[in-house]
Amino acid sequence: MKDHHIQTRPLYCRINLSVPVLDRFFNEEDPRPDFRLSRESLAVLLNLLNLDRQHGWGAAIDTLVFLFWLASGASYRVVSRVFGMPRSTVHRIVHHITEEVVAVCHQVIHLPKNPEDLEVVSHGFAGLARHRAFVKAAGAINGCHIQIKPLSSPDGQCYRNRKLFPSIILQAVCDHRGRFIDTYVGWPGSVHDSRVLRHSPLYRQSVYPPPGHFILADGGYPCLQRPLPLITPYKRPLQGVGAQGFNTRHSRARSIIERAFGMMKTRFRVIFLQALEVHHTFVPHVITACCVLHNICLSDGDVVALEDEPEEDVAEDEGEAGLEAVSGALWRDQLSAEVSALEEVPADHDYF
Repeated sequence: MKDHHIQTRPLYCRINLSVPVLDRFFNEEDPRPDFRLSRESLAVLLNLLNLDRQHGWGAAIDTLVFLFWLASGASYRVVSRVFGMPRSTVHRIVHHITEEVVAVCHQVIHLPKNPEDLEVVSHGFAGLARHRAFVKAAGAINGCHIQIKPLSSPDGQCYRNRKLFPSIILQAVCDHRGRFIDTYVGWPGSVHDSRVLRHSPLYRQSVYPPPGHFILADGGYPCLQRPLPLITPYKRPLQGVGAQGFNTRHSRARSIIERAFGMMKTRFRVIFLQALEVHHTFVPHVITACCVLHNICLSDGDVVALEDEPEEDVAEDEGEAGLEAVSGALWRDQLSAEVSALEEVPADHDYF
């Protein structure tokens, strides 16, 4: 039996199993402590990248190096010591695999493909809100600041956000489960969420959501009917119990985007809880790769428990007051009236 075991692993005889990380992985130990992905999620990623057919066993090693770098937040120099390979090789691998993951992002991060998928999403949001008035919600949107190293260039101040650290903004829309269905990353941290929105393909192309549906957003965004239907909560001070009831339901459903960011930050906490030690032009690619991995894991049931409940970011007032758009305030009033009039849906109601 022992001889048979050796014969089934001829590919790995050229792998340095004196490297503890590789020894643990190829001896079928749980890869999550080292790579933050389950073995099943890793298999999905390798199959998606389709690198093994091009490069054999080397593709698996390259992917593990990339994931270890992402999971540990270590410098290229430290990763080179861990894997016993030159620092320049680690740098090349990280950039190459990142670009490969970004190249397949459209296969993993995408809008609902058909009416049936959209119905699952919208019913899911009604379930989160626990009210059928939200059965036309088709996503939740927000921005997330990714901390980067301070820039020494003259335009470095553009990256300093209102919390006074340099960052790059990720705008994302997620479904009712917290899977990202649209991402847009790259604007400097000083830019207001509504300006990022106005320049995003989601806003400019206006292909989603379909007529009659809307996306949930916090008070940092404008309440819109067109060109992108966004429903935001009522601003304080609230006028009457109807507005309060609407805001409560709205928050229950919309907060899934905060949880999605929280899950991704927990999985790759060293990437998101300190300044990302790469050139700022490479940051959007790394963040997109993290979003892809988040979706792969979530779809595979590979879920990490949130270390803390995500903090509700205090939304700024709507920026970009000059948006050429049609207000969604009347639509919000109609939804609020439905919330007041219609019976609450039980929390255990099965929408699926």
